[in-house]
Amino acid sequence: MGPMFFVMAILGCGDGSEQCTDARVIPVRYSTMAACRAALPEQIARNTDVPYPVIGADCRRAGVQMADASKVKPRG
Repeated sequence: MGPMFFVMAILGCGDGSEQCTDARVIPVRYSTMAACRAALPEQIARNTDVPYPVIGADCRRAGVQMADASKVKPRG
């Protein structure tokens, strides 16, 4: 089982920051959500070439994630 890490997606949005779609995923792995969020301004500045009127970014979990079976409620 591999570790969990965070990646950053650069988003391209229409006017008014609506209807955003992934334009690219930055090939950098961050060990914490805080580290990823701290890098947001720098990565947005480096990725202004996406063909959208508005760009943004989002940090997301990646890697292996395990469910905690003790928190699952049985159906019935």
